[in-house]
Amino acid sequence: MNLNNVSFCDFPFYHWEMSNFLDKETLNEISFSSVPDGERSYDGTRAADYSGKGKDGKLRLFITKENSLDYPNLTKLINKFQSNEFVNKISSLMKKNLSNSFVRLEVIGDKKGFWLKPHKDIKEKLMTMMVWANPYNESEQLGTDLYDNEFKIVKTVKYIHNSGYFFSSGEDTWHGLELKEIKKERRCIQINYVTFKTDWPIEVV
Repeated sequence: MNLNNVSFCDFPFYHWEMSNFLDKETLNEISFSSVPDGERSYDGTRAADYSGKGKDGKLRLFITKENSLDYPNLTKLINKFQSNEFVNKISSLMKKNLSNSFVRLEVIGDKKGFWLKPHKDIKEKLMTMMVWANPYNESEQLGTDLYDNEFKIVKTVKYIHNSGYFFSSGEDTWHGLELKEIKKERRCIQINYVTFKTDWPIEVV
């Protein structure tokens, strides 16, 4: 995990972009879905993807103690996010107190037809980080769309392999994804520091 290539952006809200973030072995673990390709029904939220209702299947996987042996490199990544050194570094960048938080990591495989309505993260998410894995050479425009308060797209964080961004939830942090062409899969992981309990408490002392 590499936090040396991080750049700060203040528009349309504070966020940080990074590149060359993960090693090859960890990137290769960002895959889980056996759901076949093809058009699906989406409602513009992540909740429906996780529920597995209807023909969509479950397109999100949370890494827990129960399945961690199947994802040893992603589990090591979680452990790094739990560490005192990394928590302090992220806290310093965002000027956010993370001392009583937990780590949550999910693997995501968005299929054709996926979109995400403009939204702000819940306050329980102290930090949201997206890391892109783009083995199928999907369009760079499949990253995250950032909006102003009038819901006009003012920036798209590009969907570039082994890059990503992170931010802290706030009143103006509108983001989503317009309906765009996904040829095969929009693959990524989302990492959060959250206030609710997960299997991965941070280790700050």
